[in-house]
Amino acid sequence: MADRGTDLVLVCRDKEKGERTASEIMRVAKGASVDLEVADLSSLQAVRELAGRLRERHPKINVLVNNAGVVGLGRSMTLDGYETTFAVNYLAQFLLTNLILDTLKANAPSRIVNVSSAAHYGGHINFDDLQGKRGFSGFGAYSNSKLAVVLFTKELASRLRGTGVTANCLHPGAVATEIWNKGAGPFGFIMAIPKLFMISPEKGAETVVYLATSSDVEASGEYFEKKRVKKSSAESYDAGEARRLWEVSVQLTRLESPG
Repeated sequence: MADRGTDLVLVCRDKEKGERTASEIMRVAKGASVDLEVADLSSLQAVRELAGRLRERHPKINVLVNNAGVVGLGRSMTLDGYETTFAVNYLAQFLLTNLILDTLKANAPSRIVNVSSAAHYGGHINFDDLQGKRGFSGFGAYSNSKLAVVLFTKELASRLRGTGVTANCLHPGAVATEIWNKGAGPFGFIMAIPKLFMISPEKGAETVVYLATSSDVEASGEYFEKKRVKKSSAESYDAGEARRLWEVSVQLTRLESPG
């Protein structure tokens, strides 16, 4: 994206890693403009503060890529009292997107790209237990959060119709990143062999970059894989469930003026 002349703003939890990444981008893409914002997206307050800084410092945002994600073996809670996987993988992007939506609308045509996963096919939204209190499974929570991303994308696209802002989601592929090592905790070494068969981060980014930049993309509310529209899970097409998830998310994030 930097090679295409895009001004980038990276949102990272780890400042040192973020600075290294920004430096590497500027080294490879000569003349690239890369800014860094540091935020822990497990905190709704941190998301609000991030949105405020983005609105103030970057009033011309026209592409938002929601890519942050976690997977873990055990159940843990955020400071807000929400299950961590659900909070980071879904609630953070729901809140951030809505908080800067007016900026995206003002700079239309604009695009929102949400990174989901093929794991969403095994997900289910249980409104009686969104926080995974009963029978918690790390991969189950991950799958549920990624289904929430697809439902959010479809509902968001419906609400944005006619604004010039599109919203799509995607499966990047099984990408060999540190998320799997960290998700396995002290047993991260067991991912060494499976990762040999995963694709590189560069390959995994292809559909993200395609949806963010290609003039061929006219769709909105779709699920993509390998730069092509693919049918998502049957549950993801339940418009009533998507609306209900949106309404519940407004309450959980205490969003005052949802898009």
